[in-house]
Amino acid sequence: MDVEIKDSAVSADELDAMETFVYDYLAASVENEEDGGRMRWYPWHSADYRFNHILNVRELAADIAEREGADVDVVRVAALFHDIAKLDADQEVHAEEGANVARQYLETHGDFPASFVDRVCRAVEQHSYTDDLSDLDLETRCLVEADMLDKVGANGTALMLLRMGYEARTHMDAAEMVERVLERGREVEDRVESDAADSLVHQRLKRVRWFREWLESEVPRMDHDADAPEDPDERPT
Repeated sequence: MDVEIKDSAVSADELDAMETFVYDYLAASVENEEDGGRMRWYPWHSADYRFNHILNVRELAADIAEREGADVDVVRVAALFHDIAKLDADQEVHAEEGANVARQYLETHGDFPASFVDRVCRAVEQHSYTDDLSDLDLETRCLVEADMLDKVGANGTALMLLRMGYEARTHMDAAEMVERVLERGREVEDRVESDAADSLVHQRLKRVRWFREWLESEVPRMDHDADAPEDPDERPT
């Protein structure tokens, strides 16, 4: 029977090294694309945006993990790698490709136990899971919930308003776009399993509702009945 030499604790230096690797990988993914990269017609489909999303998910996932009693180290590392292949792989396989990159990195940097590596890679590979989250192990569920939450609230609202400018839409469409954030938030609210994630999505939805009401009270003839345009990145992240 093999004896694990090192427990699952990940040092601050190791996390910093992982961050640097992930950002450099994302940047290289964009640079290697002759046409500027997959779906780069929206400005937030970039290394900087994707890395910011990854850091947001890491913080959210760690918060959920701590409150739910999950292994925070597994969750933090899985969050860092979960979208590493997002810019150079098809959407349908980016999770699997990300798990492969994570495994190669963890097995060649440091002395992480095989069980730790397996749990991280499982979470990365399953982070786009679309069925009942109760089917997943706790660490994977924390990651999936955090990934969904990042597009709900102030961050999701700001991205929708940025999209308005990029599409040359006027402020008259703002409530319509914010409604898309609320729709997404309600879907997340229905899917999350943990009390921690449920509390977070409730807080975020409350703020978005308040913002939409503020818009509608101050912008005349606000058009919020039309359907929002299809989001090319609406599929699970």
